[in-house]
Amino acid sequence: MLKVHHLNNSRSQRILWLLEEMGTPYEIVKYQRDAVTNLAPPELKKIHPLGKSPVITDGAQVMAESGALVEILTARYGKGKLSPASGTPAHDRYIEWLHFAEGSAMLPLMLALYTSRLGEAAAPLQPRITSELDNHFSYMNGLVEKGGYIMGKEFSAADIENSFVLEAAKVRGFLANYPNLLDLLARLQARPAYKVALEKGGPYAFA
Repeated sequence: MLKVHHLNNSRSQRILWLLEEMGTPYEIVKYQRDAVTNLAPPELKKIHPLGKSPVITDGAQVMAESGALVEILTARYGKGKLSPASGTPAHDRYIEWLHFAEGSAMLPLMLALYTSRLGEAAAPLQPRITSELDNHFSYMNGLVEKGGYIMGKEFSAADIENSFVLEAAKVRGFLANYPNLLDLLARLQARPAYKVALEKGGPYAFA
């Protein structure tokens, strides 16, 4: 059976949600962050050399990287749901959004998190970080109409992949000026499959 090696408070929550949306059977193997360092436990390195989550095992195959997993799992188990048809312009745009989440949007968020621990030493970096956050969220907010989704009127796995970005940003107050993104996040978190995945994955906090 497909196994999700799930670390609490991590990107792997998206994979649980994706599988719930598709109705794909899976097993969860849970790991807990170190209470002091907040890092993943060394046991994850026994599954994948990077020691990070999400990681899935599908038979003998071991795979990591959330964007890649979303693409692989929707193609393998989605039965045409949650992604546009391959070879279409819509599918190309969908793949772009899958990569946007980790390739563009998460970097300034992570920099904001790490530099917040440096105090005044981080002051020279703050204008650039703030500028990049605004660049990405203005872009997203302008494309997402109220009541719509990242790909337009239809919910897709691109929304699942970018949900982690929105959740992390909201907790840190970065979405206050982006009403379309706040509206989108509220509707994503209200989905039944999201709630089921949250129950199975355990406590999920960004603070």
